[in-house]
Amino acid sequence: MMKLVEGNSIDSLLWDALVKKSQVATWFQTQEAFAFFGSLSFLEAFACAVESDGALKGVVVGYIQKDGGRLKQYFSRRAIVIGGPLLSDEITDEELGFLLTALKKKLQKKAIFIETRNFNDYSRWRSAFEQAGFGYEPHYDVQVETTSLELVNSKLDRNRKRNIKKALENGVVIDENPSAEDLRRLYSMLEELYTTKVKTPLFPFEFFEKLSKIPSSLIFVAKNEEGKLLGGLICVALDHRCVYAWLACGDDFNYKALSPSVMVNYAGVSYAAREGMSRFDFMGAGKPDDGGYGVRDFKLKFGGELVEYGRFINVCNRLLFGIGKLAVKVLKRA
Repeated sequence: MMKLVEGNSIDSLLWDALVKKSQVATWFQTQEAFAFFGSLSFLEAFACAVESDGALKGVVVGYIQKDGGRLKQYFSRRAIVIGGPLLSDEITDEELGFLLTALKKKLQKKAIFIETRNFNDYSRWRSAFEQAGFGYEPHYDVQVETTSLELVNSKLDRNRKRNIKKALENGVVIDENPSAEDLRRLYSMLEELYTTKVKTPLFPFEFFEKLSKIPSSLIFVAKNEEGKLLGGLICVALDHRCVYAWLACGDDFNYKALSPSVMVNYAGVSYAAREGMSRFDFMGAGKPDDGGYGVRDFKLKFGGELVEYGRFINVCNRLLFGIGKLAVKVLKRA
């Protein structure tokens, strides 16, 4: 018999056990992630699970995000499931369908669409997603095998090796315990990047401040010899399995010879290797039809593999979804 369980009613021991044994586990589907999302004033966190005959078969953790003022929020409501659902290897299509249908019912009036951003291979369950009304969209990711530091260094692009060597010779240092002031400076850099280049909303500073205090967060900042902050990388880690690169930036324009973007990303990759983790996940590398996607090329030069695990999307309101997609295109071209 299948049963839907929500939020803090999900059995914590069963949840932890599923994270440990699932082949598609990510940090974003853990209890820590759910608690973190729920602590943020600007997000509405959700967690739904399916139990079958006393066993926890699947959990979906995510948040509803909105942007701007009241009118813009109405047109930008979306439910995001980062990493994809946490599923048991034994979950049946019927059980997954039950979970996804319940999720749609819960969110259909709160979000314009529901999107899972997959960091693992869900191809074996694709038909179940599609039968539940979740269409598949191709999307790339770059993942670096980090089983040893020797392997990581052997796969680095020649230019990356040169960048790292030159930066170290010029006194660049990596700080893995940045101060509150460093975090503020890093946030200012990210604000400028998202305003001028990315052109999508950046989380408020509250996100960064609270994330920095949870056990699984990792923040790497690069500084020059004078102690000036040049860039940073904000990550989370799943046990000793994977490091996820959530946000990154570097002042490469003013400090080209110091390669701050290269240095902070290499800091994350090498950390994963030193700690015995299996991989470093760059969390996205664009769509196949993006053409010359510079960010993808940048990430691949760290010796990673281009994978296509895609996204599953359920549109709750097609009219508003169409308006929203058009608005995003206009803003990115502005």
